Amino acid sequence: MYKLNDAYIMSNGTAVPCIGFGTWQTPEGQTAEESVKTAIKYGYRHIDSAALYENEAGVGKGIAGSGISRKELFVTSKVWNTERGYKKTMAAFQRTLDNLGLDYLDLYLIHWPANKKQFADWEEINLGTWRAMTEIYKSGRAKAIGVSNFMPHHLEALMQTEIKPMVNQIEFHPGFMQQETVNYCKKNIILVEAYSPLGTGRMLNNKTLKEIAAKYDKSVAQLCIKWCLQHDIIPLPKSVTASRIEENSKVFDFEITDGDMEIINSMEDFGSSGKNPDEVDF
Repeated sequence: MYKLNDAYIMSNGTAVPCIGFGTWQTPEGQTAEESVKTAIKYGYRHIDSAALYENEAGVGKGIAGSGISRKELFVTSKVWNTERGYKKTMAAFQRTLDNLGLDYLDLYLIHWPANKKQFADWEEINLGTWRAMTEIYKSGRAKAIGVSNFMPHHLEALMQTEIKPMVNQIEFHPGFMQQETVNYCKKNIILVEAYSPLGTGRMLNNKTLKEIAAKYDKSVAQLCIKWCLQHDIIPLPKSVTASRIEENSKVFDFEITDGDMEIINSMEDFGSSGKNPDEVDF
C-alpha cells in the first residue's frame, strides 16, 4: 500500500480503501459531522460507523457536506446486539440508512456474535441475523457484508452458508493480535479490519513504541497504523482533532523493519479492552 486509498480486495471483488476513519466515541451532532468532513478533506474515503455509536446522523451529515460524490466513498455500519435475528436486522438496516441519509452501504456488519454464555441457541441466532444480511446483500443495498468480533468458532456456521462473510472487524493493536482469528480469516479469504488500532489511546505512551517511532521520526499513532498495514490488516483510527486526523493518514513514506516488526509483534498485552466475545453479556 503506497497511498491512503490504495485498496484491499474482498472475496466478492469489491475494493476497500486501506485505511478507514473510525467514529466510535465521537459525539453525535456537530462533532461527528465536522470530524467526518475533515477526514474526507484530508483524503479519507473509508468511513466506519455503527448504530451503537449513536452518531449516524452526524456522520451522514458529514458525508453529505463533504462535497465528495457518494460513489467515491466506502461507508460501513453495523447492526447492534439488540437487533439480532432476521426481522429485527432488516428493520435495523433501514433505520441505519435513514439515519445516514444514504440509499446503500458499502459494508454492513454484525457488531458482535451471540454467544453460548447468553443463549443456548446462539448459533441459530447468528444464522438468523446472517440470513437478513444475505438478503440485504443480494438486494444491492449493501455492497458487501461481514462480521465484527467473531472468533473462528463463531464463524464456522456462517462459512457453510451461501454467502460467506467478507470482512471481520476485530480489536487489533500491539500487544493484542488475536493471531488465531487473523489466521483463520486469512485462510478463508475474510478481510480483517482493526478497530482501536491505537488501543483507544493506550498505545500512545508506551516506552517501547515511542522509542521505535522516534527511529522513523513518526508518532506512535503513525507507527501503529503502519504496523497494521504491514500485517495486511485495515486500521480504523479515530480522532476528532484535525491535526491528528491528518497525521494518521501520513504513513506511506516509511517502512517498519523486520526487526522492529518482530519487537512489536512480541509485546505483551498492555492495552486491550478485555472484551471477550465469548464472555460479554451485552
